[in-house]
Amino acid sequence: MWVSTILLSERGVVDIEHFLGLHYWQGSDFHFYQLFTYMFMHDSSGFSTGLSHIFFNMFSLWMFGMLLERVMGAKRYLFFYISCGLGAALVQEIVWSLSWQNILASINNVSTDTIKTAIATGDIDGKFLNEFYNHLITVGASGAVFGILLAFGVMFPNMPMYIMFIPIPIKAKWMVIGYGAIELLFGITGTMDNVAHFAHLGGMLFAIIILYYWYKKGIIQKHNNGF
Repeated sequence: MWVSTILLSERGVVDIEHFLGLHYWQGSDFHFYQLFTYMFMHDSSGFSTGLSHIFFNMFSLWMFGMLLERVMGAKRYLFFYISCGLGAALVQEIVWSLSWQNILASINNVSTDTIKTAIATGDIDGKFLNEFYNHLITVGASGAVFGILLAFGVMFPNMPMYIMFIPIPIKAKWMVIGYGAIELLFGITGTMDNVAHFAHLGGMLFAIIILYYWYKKGIIQKHNNGF
């Protein structure tokens, strides 16, 4: 999908990202199927940066997902992955709903109050807003992958993990907490604002909800020894 998006877009054949990427729900380009299809897309703005991003996403999915699939079973694992992706999409829509005025204000280098006043007085009409809404779009598997990371940390909390540039092993539970804290910090501060940090947190949130339910029902168990 990623390669097809790049090739077809560059040749002006079709903009796959426009149809399958997740748009803001108030825009005319939004469709419900995008809540599902967006997670099979990937940023096509640059090949070199996109390649490293998609590599680490898929490497994480393979490394952590392989063990989770064996423990959960293939069908339950697929359900979990898709559910985390859908959860990430829903959280991203909520974040857009709460922050679109701030985004519009930052683009135009004005205050949020100025934007609110312009909307109230009709200086910003519905057509302009719809065009702006349609420019709010996100793609990628990161939300679902972060759900997988959280599940690994919960189910195998004491599994030693080796992270690049850190010479000592870190338990999986601390790695997951660290990832979550970094994403929350980046989301609040607006660091790397081209990344949907709250969607990542949404994937983790839905992972917690699903795992809690499965633990209460006795469907899955925690592996405290890491194996």
